[in-house]
Amino acid sequence: MANSSCSQLALVTGITGQDGYYLASHLANLGYQVVGTSRSNDSNPRLEKLIEGKSLVLEKLDLLDVNAVQRVLNKYKPRTIFHLAGQSSVGMSFEDPEGTFSSIVTTTRNLLDASLQQSSGLRIFIAGSSEIFGINQKETVTCSTPTNPQNPYGTAKADAFHLVRESRKIHGIYACTGVLFSHESPLRPQHFVSQKIIRGACAIAKGKQDKLHLGNLSTKRDWGWAPEYVKAMEKMLTLEEPRDFILATGKLNRLEAFVAQAFAVVGLDWQKHVVIDEQLFRPNDGSHPLADTKDATQYLGWTATTTMTGVVKNMVDACQSHVHH
Repeated sequence: MANSSCSQLALVTGITGQDGYYLASHLANLGYQVVGTSRSNDSNPRLEKLIEGKSLVLEKLDLLDVNAVQRVLNKYKPRTIFHLAGQSSVGMSFEDPEGTFSSIVTTTRNLLDASLQQSSGLRIFIAGSSEIFGINQKETVTCSTPTNPQNPYGTAKADAFHLVRESRKIHGIYACTGVLFSHESPLRPQHFVSQKIIRGACAIAKGKQDKLHLGNLSTKRDWGWAPEYVKAMEKMLTLEEPRDFILATGKLNRLEAFVAQAFAVVGLDWQKHVVIDEQLFRPNDGSHPLADTKDATQYLGWTATTTMTGVVKNMVDACQSHVHH
């Protein structure tokens, strides 16, 4: 089942987000028919091409309503489900822990429960997060590293991760989690620090902005390129046995290096334009752990090739040309 035929129908939740768009495009290129779900009926301009090309159908779906989930599964009978929907900001999760939990854990449970009613052969990918490990882990992390989340978002993602494992063990569901480390693109929303830095550097270079206020620049992150990560998601559902994978570059960089790189690409010295603002420091704002990427390379034949400098250059280029995909 390594290659996908046209008879493959994939359901992608959170189709209007960054990963939803890139995954839908990738699946369409592989010959999948894609059903994309989102909470509202609004199509966005990026998805129009896929809709016009007949490879994407949009469905309005409230994932918190298990009966609605069941109805959509009965209607389309997907072979694969990619669950990308859910509140995706650590910062926002402090403001709305309950909403974050239900958007991540309850929706995952509803999809797993509804899939039990379907005929066998259904395969489910759940988008996980490096936030499940917490911060300042001393060892390189793998999928068997104990979870130790430090914020409501990480806690919800850890609960969903364990829920998927349980469903696999108890019900034999083909479900797996891709534990995603930071992966960026021009489609990143503004509230992500990566996008804030890129937009800030571009605006300052154009004389539209004078200073960029940022928080703790000493934290380290593993930044990858989102269009590459969606390829690993698709590959995960082609394995004979479901298994969880860490999807990361395996390279850590200080946030300061990301900032310096962004300003260097636009020809500026970041230190003349960036203001360190203590009010922007977050509680428990530590570093990503170092990811062990061997399994993804070995079992999926997937390795992230675009590392931080390439990611920054791609994003600045897109920002300067105003091309958003």
